[in-house]
Amino acid sequence: MYSWFQRKLSRNSSSSSNSSSSSKEAHQPKTAINSIHQTGLGKEQEESFYGVTDQLIEFVKSLTADTFKNFSLPEEQNVEATTTSGGVRMDLSEWQQQHATIVLSKVKEVSQLRYMLCPRHLKEREFWRIYFTLVKSFVTEYELQAIQLEKLTKMAMEDDKSSYTNPIELEMSEAKHSSSLLTSPQQN
Repeated sequence: MYSWFQRKLSRNSSSSSNSSSSSKEAHQPKTAINSIHQTGLGKEQEESFYGVTDQLIEFVKSLTADTFKNFSLPEEQNVEATTTSGGVRMDLSEWQQQHATIVLSKVKEVSQLRYMLCPRHLKEREFWRIYFTLVKSFVTEYELQAIQLEKLTKMAMEDDKSSYTNPIELEMSEAKHSSSLLTSPQQN
């Protein structure tokens, strides 16, 4: 059975191969996760980065519709969020979005569960909250590594920014600093 998600993935991959990589880089903010995609890691390395392991796949295949229907989530404020082109919720972190996309494309059982449950029995948001709660023990270490990599990338970018200071920027920051010193005593 060829699902709409697989068609969407094949369309996205064919259209993305037609567009140039420089135009992609221009539209995406530089983050550690985007860097992972731009370095062209192999499929297995990308799956590993997003925590899609054999153990996770086996566990996810054992999930049933009743598992999701009977799972009790704490009530949350009604927040509407949009979906990505792959149908994954935008209220997920970037890492979670990529993880969900990979799992949906690799594990047909999850894709079928989602199709069966959403929106008849669960909202999309509830489905993904339950999914990430259930797989927490499998993916936490991978998500934490991605967060650490993101922080390191930000720090490196800030260091690169601070190492080169435009003379105009320096003059503006000094002027701002001196004007704040002049206004501070008057406020007291």
